[in-house]
Amino acid sequence: MSTSLDLCAPLAVLGSDVQVPLVSGEKVGYAALDYAASAPALQRVWDDVAAYAPYYGSVHRGAGYLSQLSTDLFEQSRRTVAEFLDLREDDQVVFTRATTDSLNLLAGAVPAGTRVFAFETEHHASLLPWQHAGLEVMYLRAPRSHAEAVAALDAALTAHSSGPRLFCVTGASNVTGELWPVAELTEVAHRRGARVVLDAAQLAPHHRVSVRELDVDWIAFSGHKLYAPFGAGVLAGRADWLDAAEPYLAGGGASRTVAREPNGSIAVEWQSGPARHEAGSPNVIGAYAIAAACRALTEAGFDQLERREQALVERLEAGLAEIPEVTVLNLFGGYAPRVGVLSFVVRGWNSSHFAAALSAEYGIGVRDGLFCAHPLVRTLLGSQDRQPTQCGAPEPSLPGERSLNAIRVSFGAGTPEEHVERFLAAVRELTTSGARWNYRNEGGRCVADTRR
Repeated sequence: MSTSLDLCAPLAVLGSDVQVPLVSGEKVGYAALDYAASAPALQRVWDDVAAYAPYYGSVHRGAGYLSQLSTDLFEQSRRTVAEFLDLREDDQVVFTRATTDSLNLLAGAVPAGTRVFAFETEHHASLLPWQHAGLEVMYLRAPRSHAEAVAALDAALTAHSSGPRLFCVTGASNVTGELWPVAELTEVAHRRGARVVLDAAQLAPHHRVSVRELDVDWIAFSGHKLYAPFGAGVLAGRADWLDAAEPYLAGGGASRTVAREPNGSIAVEWQSGPARHEAGSPNVIGAYAIAAACRALTEAGFDQLERREQALVERLEAGLAEIPEVTVLNLFGGYAPRVGVLSFVVRGWNSSHFAAALSAEYGIGVRDGLFCAHPLVRTLLGSQDRQPTQCGAPEPSLPGERSLNAIRVSFGAGTPEEHVERFLAAVRELTTSGARWNYRNEGGRCVADTRR
């Protein structure tokens, strides 16, 4: 390793010792630099889940010991998440499948006639549910500074001042990693009578998040980005709209009583509180894993984790700045604070080709494409090409073709310094000497050509 950052040790994660094959036939330790898609499980989370697994039982459904134990654990997990998020006393924690599920749930609970406001820079999970739910949505143009974002929201809410309104905003971009001015935007929204939901999918794994301090009305995040990849997520916040809405799913658990009427119909009295939107047998393992991750991150100390990550971010930015062929994508300018997420393009390279070479020749896992944020990436690239693009994968392309997508590198609490240094060394070598292997298109992706 060429540079020592004198950092504390990374948190232990699963997969840190995995060896992967290179196209040359050698094996190397895998450098996982795709945390923004799914972070590896913390070893602590895995150990906690493994310790509980033999005691797994049905939740809210049985009188037996394991059922009661699992119920207590499930509800304690809810309280742990509430503490982690610093919720207000009357706020609810609803367990979902992921951020996307959480925001679709909220979209179904928004009162009729609500107008939703969102910048076009959002991830599809927070860009699309409102329109899908039949709500009127105003998509605001991509701002180029925090001040411009605050002013644009203020103007939009002022121009549309009647009826219930909801503003949806990300805490940190899943494309650029840049932090958004959530507190300032929330202050404007509340002053104009609108509510706010925070997409914290990329913020919660990297920064301490206080709902009280930010004053947002709801917050959504995914376990699989918070080092707990067991298929669970969270929607937390104010109860009134959630309790007034029809249940997200109809079924057991969401219903308090079900009775047959004299006319043959079925009358249902629905639950209030989180149970109203958690029909069916819940993902106890997923909820417990999220709680375990919340405890582990809190005990490790967010201040220390943030300092460590920022040092890695600065090393990455400085290293890429030394490579003339690389252009880092930024919305708010090169000096805007960001979490451990950064996207870039390489002059003379198709992004799919470059990402494939990083994997095949160096054992480095990154992501290429439009990152489920097509309008934002196209704005940053200055391209409005609308070829069909599968989320997370680029349009069919071959080495040397013009890149219509980008490369994303992302990391977090489990990333060793060596992975960042190996990544920078690989980028320098590829831009200087080119790939050592030929690559071909296979199913829309660029892959090393091992045919003889």
